[in-house]
Amino acid sequence: MSERAPATPRTRVTARARELRFDGGSLSLDLVATVGRRPSTPVERLGDHDRLRAWCHGTGLTVRDGEDPTALLGALHELRSAATDVATAAVGGRAPRPESVRRLNDLARVEPPAPRLRVDSEGRPAAGTEPLSSAQLLSVVARDLIALVTDPRLRDRLRTCAAEVCGMVYLDPGNGKPRKWCSMERCGNNAKAARHRHRAAASGAASTPSP
Repeated sequence: MSERAPATPRTRVTARARELRFDGGSLSLDLVATVGRRPSTPVERLGDHDRLRAWCHGTGLTVRDGEDPTALLGALHELRSAATDVATAAVGGRAPRPESVRRLNDLARVEPPAPRLRVDSEGRPAAGTEPLSSAQLLSVVARDLIALVTDPRLRDRLRTCAAEVCGMVYLDPGNGKPRKWCSMERCGNNAKAARHRHRAAASGAASTPSP
């Protein structure tokens, strides 16, 4: 009789694990982060129209009235797959899949709206944008990733979170020692707590007298 393979421990999916992330360091990486816990136990964070609206709001993108949210959601999922391949390839120093490159280039061909200058009631200038069509929104995200991975200085700052249960790709700020974790408030603190528990357990085992 062959031995049964050991069961893979299940990781509880908490509400926090399903939260949208807007700390990837760029618009396109925030899209990649809408799947959490890659690649071990993927968690979908952009699964319905409500999440689509929340993601657009969090990234500062406004979709034009009349656009089909179901079609846009599906197109973002396709773009996310290509963007994830290209971003992780850049981190790992490998070539992305040709179909991922083609997808990004096809979407980036659409011309996004020109930036607009707005002046508030106190005379302060501010950038403004018009609502985007679905094709323009996809182009903005694709162009962001292309700009990110083709800039050697930015590409060298791409990281993958060291926490196995996370795997988030993020852009290191580059203003000090390279970050090991996507966020100290999340994976960094979790790692510190795990080390503390391990040391406490080891200390307890060492102090327990033998029977």
